Amino acid sequence: MDEDRTRAERPPGGRRRFGRWCAGVLLTPVTVVLVCRACGVDGVTPVPQLLAFLPWSLVPAALALVLSAGSRWPVGCAWGVLAVVVTGLFLRPYGAGAPPAADPAGTRLRVLTANVEFGGATASLLKLLRSERPDLVSVQECAPAVCGAALDRAEVRAAYPYRRITGGGRAQASAILSRYPLERDGEVPGTLAMPRTVVRIGAARLRFQVAHPMPPVPGGVAVWRRELGRLRTMAAGRGTVPTVIAGDFNASRDHAAFRAVLDTGVRDCAAVLGAARTPTWPARWARVGVQIDHVLVSAALVPRAARFRDLAGSDHRAVVVDTVLLRHAAGGS
Repeated sequence: MDEDRTRAERPPGGRRRFGRWCAGVLLTPVTVVLVCRACGVDGVTPVPQLLAFLPWSLVPAALALVLSAGSRWPVGCAWGVLAVVVTGLFLRPYGAGAPPAADPAGTRLRVLTANVEFGGATASLLKLLRSERPDLVSVQECAPAVCGAALDRAEVRAAYPYRRITGGGRAQASAILSRYPLERDGEVPGTLAMPRTVVRIGAARLRFQVAHPMPPVPGGVAVWRRELGRLRTMAAGRGTVPTVIAGDFNASRDHAAFRAVLDTGVRDCAAVLGAARTPTWPARWARVGVQIDHVLVSAALVPRAARFRDLAGSDHRAVVVDTVLLRHAAGGS
């Protein structure tokens, strides 16, 4: 009788096998993503897409750990614990560094980047320009018929007399607005327009680059990697001129192609200010989103504050960064 009771209390073998199978199914893609992240590669579809949401690997890893424990699978338990721990290690703050206690001497510059999604968030962008009053603006997906026409209004021209708008089509066009004089400085070749200018701030020169590589959609990962590589080449060849690269990078810090840009010595302002994981896309589901819109600066600029603002009509949030162009850097450029 006791033996029959013990046997009845044990989970059926079929149920254990099913629990172990489910745990393995959950842990396998998580492991592939974590191995790619650890090895510094973005892999092929669906790895680049999953890397963007790497923090959420904790959910299937934790569920697999529960299933492994419930089905009495020691290997699965160890596997699940390892997946949770490694994911947690990658979630540690990166690039954070407290700004100087006192404001450094130099020129204060406010930078705004906004993807207005085919021009749909143009009205919201105009409100941000009035409320935030940025000095330099990078706009992506500035559809000429909507966004381009709005930026040509007298009110905007009075506030931003210097501008460069390039590209056609709803997604391809990009714009640079500035309170300071601009000089054309070429562009980074890409499917979507990525113009560059030299900004004249008194006697100083500052290079301002729009970033908008193609997203890593299935079948388009090679293009995404190649265009991010071109941004890296631009950043690596910037020389001593103070540089800002702002836009929709379609990449997070968990992508090796984006970290390669950072490896050139430019800094992600949000990360420096402790906001590395603040999501910017998709705006409609901000709680589960990822930060793919960035403002990167060279050592000549000191980040002071970063804000993330909603853009009605866009699937992105705008990023507003306050920086200081150091006096010695400005004077020596």
